Amino acid sequence: MSEQAFSFDATLENFQQYVIDNSHHVPVLIDFWAPWCSPCQSLMPILTALAQRYQGAFLLAKVNIDEQQELAMQFAVRSVPTVKLIHNGEVVDEFLGALPEGQITEFLDRHVEKESDKQITAIIEAFSAGQHQQALSQLQALRQQEPDSLPLLLCESEFLQELGRFDEALALFSSLPVNLATEEEAIAAKSRLQLAIEAAAAPAEEALLNRLADKPDDHQARYQLANRYSGEQRYEEALETFLELLRRAPQYDDEAARKGMLRVFDLLGGQGELVSRYRRKMFTAMH
Repeated sequence: MSEQAFSFDATLENFQQYVIDNSHHVPVLIDFWAPWCSPCQSLMPILTALAQRYQGAFLLAKVNIDEQQELAMQFAVRSVPTVKLIHNGEVVDEFLGALPEGQITEFLDRHVEKESDKQITAIIEAFSAGQHQQALSQLQALRQQEPDSLPLLLCESEFLQELGRFDEALALFSSLPVNLATEEEAIAAKSRLQLAIEAAAAPAEEALLNRLADKPDDHQARYQLANRYSGEQRYEEALETFLELLRRAPQYDDEAARKGMLRVFDLLGGQGELVSRYRRKMFTAMH
């Protein structure tokens, strides 16, 4: 399909139809430019090529501010190039200046629906319906097409975790580049996995409680109980149990209690009332 199908000159007369109306179906990127602007001349070919590459996942509207001064005023354009992204009739994001192609791609991918987004729902439904190996194979094939997709990697990790293939799930995180490994979602998912691995290896809750009733200083039993609570998403009970272990044996198994609490904090996104309360309690117990 020609590039004209995905990019066009926007004017005051066609703006409602071509930009606003279309933005209710796909995002529309508006490039405010001017013929005398040198950075504009380098940016526009990049945007046009991306519009062609994305094949209609977004549309490119080019606004010459010399000819469309009313549109420039309407969008408070003070310098060019200015690029604004419209979705559902509203400006949802923007950038100024001629960014490199890689940064523009990152900008677009925050808003543009990719092919994987359309397929992942069906794959998750298939997995939930019991078609485990088929869904996992489809997901892994999709990840080969988008190897840097963190959502796809996290989904594969969850599939493997549900199947009890913990080593394979953990190996996925080892392959993450630093910029993705430090994302909150990746940190929380890895913490969930590590706690699930330890919870799976722990004895039943009743057996652990019986051990602690007989011997309150059974540090291994208390640590395993905290991990079991974490794996069952009983986070406050997990934190309280880790905290008690921290008070009794702060150096147990290379500060396992402190590290366990930090993993639960990661699971909870590192914020919130529960996290704040137990951070204070942890600090008090350590000092």
